[in-house]
Amino acid sequence: MPTPLFLVHHHGGIARGSQLGPFGCTRRDLAAAVRRQELIRIRPGVFAAPSCPVLVRTAALHGGALTCAGALRLHSVWVLSDDSSPHVWLGQAGRAHAHAGCGCVGHYRNGTMTLGLAPVEDALAHSYACLGEEFFFAAYESAWAQRLIGAAARRRIRDALPPRARWLVDLARHDAGSGIESIMRLRLHLLGVIVETQVEISGVGRVDFVIEGRLIIEADGRGNHDGSTERHRDLMRDAAASRLGYETLRFDYAMIIHDWDAVVAAIFAALGRVRS
Repeated sequence: MPTPLFLVHHHGGIARGSQLGPFGCTRRDLAAAVRRQELIRIRPGVFAAPSCPVLVRTAALHGGALTCAGALRLHSVWVLSDDSSPHVWLGQAGRAHAHAGCGCVGHYRNGTMTLGLAPVEDALAHSYACLGEEFFFAAYESAWAQRLIGAAARRRIRDALPPRARWLVDLARHDAGSGIESIMRLRLHLLGVIVETQVEISGVGRVDFVIEGRLIIEADGRGNHDGSTERHRDLMRDAAASRLGYETLRFDYAMIIHDWDAVVAAIFAALGRVRS
C-alpha cells in the first residue's frame, strides 16, 4: 500500500484525510506518520508534506488555496510584486478558519477550489481584481510563454475578466521575453505607440522592440545584463545596429518601473530624431 507521505505528495503536497481513505490510508496511519514527522497536521483532518511551501500550508490552515502573486510565483510565473499577506481562495462560499497571526486575504470566487495551491489559470484570473492591469498582463504573458496555459484556459481567463478588461488578453502575445518587456509594451500601447515585438535583425540578432522601422528599444530586466561580458555584448549589438541605421535606447528595470516619465521623454525625443 502507498505510504501516507506518498499519497499526500500525489495530491500536491496537501490533502484532507478523507481524500486518502479510498487509497487504504486510515486515521491511525496518518497519526503514525505525524508522530514520525513524515507529515505535518495543518489542522484537524488536513495534512501536509514537510516539503510543502509555508505559504501553501498557511492557505490550507486558513481553509483554502494560495492564489494571486504567491501562487503565481510558486508556479514560476513572472510577477511584478509580491502580496504583502497570503491571498487565499476559499471558493464561492467557503469558511475561513481563524489561526494565530492570521493576515490572510480571503477570496470568495467561483470555481472548484482544492486546498493547497490554486492552478495558474485561477490565480491569474484572481490577480486582475487584486493587483491591476499591469500585474495581470505581465503574469499572463509569462504563463503563456512558458506554456502553462493552453488555448482553452486562455478563453476561460478572458471570460472571467470584467468585459472592460478583456482587451488585455486580446493584446497579449506568447513570445514575451520577460515580464518587464510585457509591461513596457502595454504602456507604449496605452500611449498609442505601435511597436514590432521580438524582431530579428540580420547582423544584430533579436531585439525587444522596433518602432517605426528605425528605433530599437531594449528592456533589460533585473540581473539579465549585469557583468562586463553582458555589457560588452550589448554594446557590440548597439554598434552593429547603428551601422545599419538604427538608433538604440536601452532601459533597465528601475527606469521602466520607477522613472517611466524619463523613459517616455527619451523615446519621443528619439522618434523625433529618426523621423527628421
